[in-house]
Amino acid sequence: MNHEFVSRLRQKRRFLFMLTREQKEKLVEDLADKIKRQKSLIFTDAKGVKVGDVQKLKRELKKVEAEYRVAKKTLVDLALKKEKKNLDISGFNGSLALSLGYKDPIALIKILAKFAKEKDTFKILGGLVEDRIVNADQIKELSKISSKEELIARLIGLIKSPISGLANVLEGNLRKLVGVLSAIKK
Repeated sequence: MNHEFVSRLRQKRRFLFMLTREQKEKLVEDLADKIKRQKSLIFTDAKGVKVGDVQKLKRELKKVEAEYRVAKKTLVDLALKKEKKNLDISGFNGSLALSLGYKDPIALIKILAKFAKEKDTFKILGGLVEDRIVNADQIKELSKISSKEELIARLIGLIKSPISGLANVLEGNLRKLVGVLSAIKK
């Protein structure tokens, strides 16, 4: 290849990865706003995960009103401090990605745990759930909990069960009464 062409290509690549101060401030503001609105914030190490797999993960997260972003640790740390979240991310190694859940914190965790089982290179590092600091092991335990919708469905089933039983008992008595009346009629 031409040396001049390679040199220009390297300069363009460097330019793409260099953000201006204003762009960084805007990114921190955006991250701080998202952190303020989240119900769960999970940090992951996505180094080595294929782009196609990340796109699939993003589509799954969008279904449960969650999102997945990759950002520099320093910018994430500034956004966390801005929102007064006492979470130390300096110990997280690798390429830092954050997943933010805005509706159901358990649904986000379930999707991430399933993805981590499927992809060996995807590691859950820790995060915040309902403003409580959790580590990777706690997140794995939380992934075993039923989602909000599943719990509501179970509760409705439990509430409905005695009513259904009572209706069946009363219906059985009515059947017997109809049977007796039809026997008397004959």
